Amino acid sequence: MLNPNPVHIVVRTFACLALLSTTALTAPEAFEVGREQKDQLPRGKEADGIIGDFVLRNNKVEAVISGNLPLRRANMSTFYGLDGITPGCLYDLTLRGANNDQITVFAPAGQRGFVSWVRVAKDGSDGEAVIETVLTAPNNKGVFKRHEYRLRDDWQGIEITTTFRNEGVSSQSVSPEDRWTTFLRTGSAHGIVWADAVNPGDKAGYAYGLVGEVRESSQARSLELKPGQTLSFTRFLAVGHSPAEAIGFVAALRGPVGRVSGRVLDRNGEPIATAEIAVQSLASPSRTNPAAYPDAQGHYSFQLPPGEYELSFSDLGRAAVRNSLTVKAGEDVSIEATMALAAAVNFDIRDDTGKTIPCKVQFRGVEGTPSPNLGPHNRAHGCVDQYHSEKGQFRVALPPGQYEVTVTRGIEYSHLRRTIELKPEETISFAGTLKRLVDTTGWVSADYHNHSTPSGDNTCGTDDRIINLAAEHIEFAPTTEHNRLYDWRPHIEKLGLSEEMQTVPGIELTGSGPHLNSFPFLPELFTQDNGAPVWNPDPRISAITLRDWQGAEPDRWIQINHPDMVHNFIDRNGDGQVDGGFLGLAQLIDGIETQNYRDGEILAGRPFRITQDSAGRESVFYIREFIWLQMLNRGHRYAAMAVNDAHSVYGNGVGSWRMYLPSRSDRPVEIDWRENSRHAKAGRSYLTSGPFLQVQTGDGTLPGGTTRSPGGVILKVKVQCTDWIDIDRVQILVNGRQRKDLNFTRESHPAWFGNGVMKFDRTLSVDLSEDAHLIVVAIGEQHDLSIGFGTSTQARIKPCAYHNPIFVDVDGGGFTPNGDTLGFELPVKKLSVAEARRLLGEAKP
Repeated sequence: MLNPNPVHIVVRTFACLALLSTTALTAPEAFEVGREQKDQLPRGKEADGIIGDFVLRNNKVEAVISGNLPLRRANMSTFYGLDGITPGCLYDLTLRGANNDQITVFAPAGQRGFVSWVRVAKDGSDGEAVIETVLTAPNNKGVFKRHEYRLRDDWQGIEITTTFRNEGVSSQSVSPEDRWTTFLRTGSAHGIVWADAVNPGDKAGYAYGLVGEVRESSQARSLELKPGQTLSFTRFLAVGHSPAEAIGFVAALRGPVGRVSGRVLDRNGEPIATAEIAVQSLASPSRTNPAAYPDAQGHYSFQLPPGEYELSFSDLGRAAVRNSLTVKAGEDVSIEATMALAAAVNFDIRDDTGKTIPCKVQFRGVEGTPSPNLGPHNRAHGCVDQYHSEKGQFRVALPPGQYEVTVTRGIEYSHLRRTIELKPEETISFAGTLKRLVDTTGWVSADYHNHSTPSGDNTCGTDDRIINLAAEHIEFAPTTEHNRLYDWRPHIEKLGLSEEMQTVPGIELTGSGPHLNSFPFLPELFTQDNGAPVWNPDPRISAITLRDWQGAEPDRWIQINHPDMVHNFIDRNGDGQVDGGFLGLAQLIDGIETQNYRDGEILAGRPFRITQDSAGRESVFYIREFIWLQMLNRGHRYAAMAVNDAHSVYGNGVGSWRMYLPSRSDRPVEIDWRENSRHAKAGRSYLTSGPFLQVQTGDGTLPGGTTRSPGGVILKVKVQCTDWIDIDRVQILVNGRQRKDLNFTRESHPAWFGNGVMKFDRTLSVDLSEDAHLIVVAIGEQHDLSIGFGTSTQARIKPCAYHNPIFVDVDGGGFTPNGDTLGFELPVKKLSVAEARRLLGEAKP
């Protein structure tokens, strides 16, 4: 739908001074960052400057060039591999004082690996500041390479000149191709490469293009340099409040431009700061167009090369407005766009005490209304068809239509589901109470493995991760960013969530082999990786390193993440023979993740299955839970854990798996990480994707404990579920085996299963003839998590809960594992599909 009279156009001539003005406020600067200068480093979502880097700044922008420091890289994932270090690259670029850096790295000519030096070539005192990165010819197969980062006053970006010179005796190939990370929306316009901030709400954009004489040849991916030949080329990297603004600054260096400016207002004359203005060239239409964003007063301004364009003004909940225009060199086209009032829903969500609480809302279009796209998958405030909020009172703009609205807060609270009809320009209210149905008194929910953008392998904002955790009601979440000591507490406090969740500084130590999570640590700010240790391919060395890093700590927690059970504990060298894996590893760790995001297979009854990819190719998939049961029978005593390993908000977000551990206080602000860690080390925990399971023996022994009980044991089993989760089976595993006499289903024992919150509450007798470890599994084999997760992938997960074993000493000689491998030999590597299929067919239960 188009607004009939949305645009007022005024054309006037202006003096095109894209980058230079007649008055300079201050001289540009280039300086190395020491301990006294660390507070002058720019900040932002992707800021990575440390002591030893270099700052380049003027009155418009500020940038960080990475120093020639050991192991220097912006984050773990900038570039992988031993040569993935990136000294001498641009790490940060933001408008001066905005503290809004959104770029991870700009690597000119793909710069990575060793450099000879990074230095201040000109400090700016003569009006030009230059930082130089050099790799000398003797250290680069005879090819000299230099990058010069140049800045003058009033430039809204950095000029970067790269020079290659072949000083050798034979021809050499060089790559002039630039690389930058990490963006979700990128494109090219007018020969200029652009990128938008991952979260458009951050209102930052970048663009770069070649300027000067050498353009065509320097865009090739590979060039041949003859002995004595030199190649030099320059590009300008601009930053703005939007990609369109950044493109304009580069375009003005490459040729004539005109300016487009104006305001975006609603029909009451109020500014629309949330609008997006897509800029499309009619001469070269593109599927991905750069955007401009208005400021808080609705103003916008950017430059474009002469030509015919269409501007599309859009905002959630409003009809789009489009306008075609002609841009002429030296002219200013002023466009004021008037949009409708936004259709929106005002939420007021509280708990049964009347307190507003964090929550998640899902919107599903019904009666022909498409489901909305509220934003990128890694943003809390609008991710695909969900909205996660750190508080119960918030507003969500939506296109007019009919929606099924579902509100949840994790697996302890009730849910709200209503159908609403939202008319154009209408704001409606949605108020409701989420009741805390499941009684978890004395236990707190925990997730020991999640990530945000400092990890490098994702672009989820840290605030977004915290909101996601709070909305899904995770009460204790250690900070576990990849290869960086980090602390989420400042983010929790800034968001006002200290009463809702607790954290402790930690790390995920990561490499090409086993990953290990550990806490607590003290981040050493403004140092590489905040002072983190270096990963080692032998997990025993990594575990020992973590145990003693920053001094021995008796309550320090160490776990192996998403473990390759075969590699770690059975077949280390992958030759298809049992060699014990990394001998001694089991004694160096506290826990392993038996559940990491995907559906649980604790009742699979086999060590592997045959899977098929989208191309129909088959492979062997090892089932971690079953192999853990085999390892328990061989004497392993590390704790099983359930985590989400979240790297996004929608999709791979938190909430589906978690653990429950005892706590002296039910208030998250009073959670003691030491107490939590001690319970986790003892295996005193439940793993769940929905049901709240409680199990103890007749004498009160909890999971992880050992009891003396000749001939058998009494188990008290309780299972609670909120109103959108259900179970239909309870199975007791005895030494990992599924005894038929200890299998209880809704079909076989209908009177034992309830339809309210309490799904199962029985005292069960387990006869035993030998020492045994017992695990109770509660599962909804005919159910899923679709009400709580909607279109997200977690929706397919079955509600499942189990616990770490209770060990029963039957003969009084202390618990002795029975060595049973549960009908299968210990699985090894190099297992072919045909061999796996044969073994599955021959297995004896």
